[in-house]
Amino acid sequence: MHFQISADRAKLTGYDRDIDTQKRLLHDILSQSPVLFEVIRGSAALGLENCYTGAGCICQTVWNFQNGLEPVHGISDIDLVYFDEDLSYEKEDRTIRRVKDVFRGLPVEIDVKNQARVHLWYKDHYGYDIRPYASVEEAISTWPTTATAVGVRLEGGALTVCAPFGLNDMFGQIVRPNKAQVTEETYLKKCVKWGALWDTLTFVPW
Repeated sequence: MHFQISADRAKLTGYDRDIDTQKRLLHDILSQSPVLFEVIRGSAALGLENCYTGAGCICQTVWNFQNGLEPVHGISDIDLVYFDEDLSYEKEDRTIRRVKDVFRGLPVEIDVKNQARVHLWYKDHYGYDIRPYASVEEAISTWPTTATAVGVRLEGGALTVCAPFGLNDMFGQIVRPNKAQVTEETYLKKCVKWGALWDTLTFVPW
């Protein structure tokens, strides 16, 4: 399956349109990705606290749509985030295994993380401490680029969008660093990786 685009890209991308128009367009684009939308739709029934599907899988699906590529082109995983004040490793591990069992068979890995306990392992993974997040929305606001700082979920059939920097960079294929937490090294690695997958992107220097 490939996304189909019309000759008028500007109307399709939603770049520089009002936020409500952008959200409606985002819902339409995501619903055309069978793999991703299965996770978005299915996660609503998981019973996880304040759960979002987000990060790279959202903006990269939009970029694939805009470029007429397969919906999962370049998408290495689908991030599912939630907020549980039980900070035990065992509780998160049970949740991870349950979610992966629900979505077993999908061709893309599901990356499940309790955002309430990210600060407990972040230094071991990235080399520096971060303070605990107060909510999933706060966590999303620290994600590495403005285009990927997006989370979505279905509520009553409608798409709820958390996008602290808006959706313009995503629709405009603009990769801009969000310096709240990411290092320059990590940002530049993402630029190199994404530039090889989507040659239409514009990269904002650090």
